[in-house]
Amino acid sequence: MPEYKFYGWETADVKAPDGRTPRDYYDILSKIWCADTCAPRMRDKWTPENKTLGQCSITAFLIQDIFGGKVYGIPRDGGNFHCFNVVGDCVFDLTSEQFGDEVLDYNNCTEQFREVHFAKEEKRQRYEYLKSKLN
Repeated sequence: MPEYKFYGWETADVKAPDGRTPRDYYDILSKIWCADTCAPRMRDKWTPENKTLGQCSITAFLIQDIFGGKVYGIPRDGGNFHCFNVVGDCVFDLTSEQFGDEVLDYNNCTEQFREVHFAKEEKRQRYEYLKSKLN
């Protein structure tokens, strides 16, 4: 098995209805993430080498659509949250690479809800765009 760098990749063995794992979806999304799917406030820093930058919430909610489970958020500066997925006892974060060597704390995080995140129209549109490219 190839080595991945996203948080939880080693144990991300939960299966989607199509038989794919989070690692499979990471591979697929790696070809889709782009400046257009990046959060506008980070877009000027997005590069193909840092493809997960600004992709967390739209990716986490899309992965929730596929695997179920819950989306949680790690508090960040400015009142923002970095979103990741929990499916059963499987915790994984397909967009953690954007933080480089920074160690994130995935414990005691608050559940995130798409109704709150998608109240921002641009975020809902980025999610819809990512979803359409995945399909």
